[in-house]
Amino acid sequence: MTAVPFGLLLVLVEDRWRPLLRIDAHAAQSLHEIAVRHPAWTSTLRLLSDQVWDPLTLRAAVAVLTVWLLHRRAWRLAAWAAVTAVGGGLTGLLVKVVVERARPALQDPVAHAPGYSFPSGHAMTATTSFAVFLLVLLPLIPRVWRIPCWCAAVFSVAGVGFTRVALGVHWFSDVIGGWLLGLAVVALTAWAFEAWRVDAGRGRAPVGEGLEPELTEAAPEPGPAEGPVPADAYDRTSGRRPRE
Repeated sequence: MTAVPFGLLLVLVEDRWRPLLRIDAHAAQSLHEIAVRHPAWTSTLRLLSDQVWDPLTLRAAVAVLTVWLLHRRAWRLAAWAAVTAVGGGLTGLLVKVVVERARPALQDPVAHAPGYSFPSGHAMTATTSFAVFLLVLLPLIPRVWRIPCWCAAVFSVAGVGFTRVALGVHWFSDVIGGWLLGLAVVALTAWAFEAWRVDAGRGRAPVGEGLEPELTEAAPEPGPAEGPVPADAYDRTSGRRPRE
């Protein structure tokens, strides 16, 4: 579903639709003025954007999660997490190269970023990464904590977009495009994962339960090797010899 609004936004960006350009310019200029007047605030935004919510940091976290899934022998879920993260990154890079949109050129910039502008790689990576965290870990989270986790994920994704516009390195529509494209990638890979589950003989899982509710099941541990019962062995409960 999100692929349709992203396609529409892409057409408007390529066509340089004037109302969209006015919104972008107003948001960029307004937030830039605040950033210039408040250096401490700007430093906090740079810390969040370049370290806490940096794409490399989020991708590394997804990689750690994937390794943990492999350790638990959740092969399908590990493959989904890896494909979503890698596919999202490559898709975003491809769209950037095709669109070739320039970043905002502001007087007295407070931050710089290389490459093209649309869509925002930070916004897209945050969307795909936090979606992976939620859809993988929801089965392990107590129900009472699920709403706070959803809120934290939404706040982080929205915060990434805000920092990129406030620092003057992206247009507002770049961030919207990153969110929409990230959701489209997650929806596509999640649909493929559900089809995979059905083929494997498992039913579709509700979104609120994560992609693999069975993740809560511990991997079976090998028990002691069973051999012939010794002749003098006794039943521990009755104290009697086993029958021949």
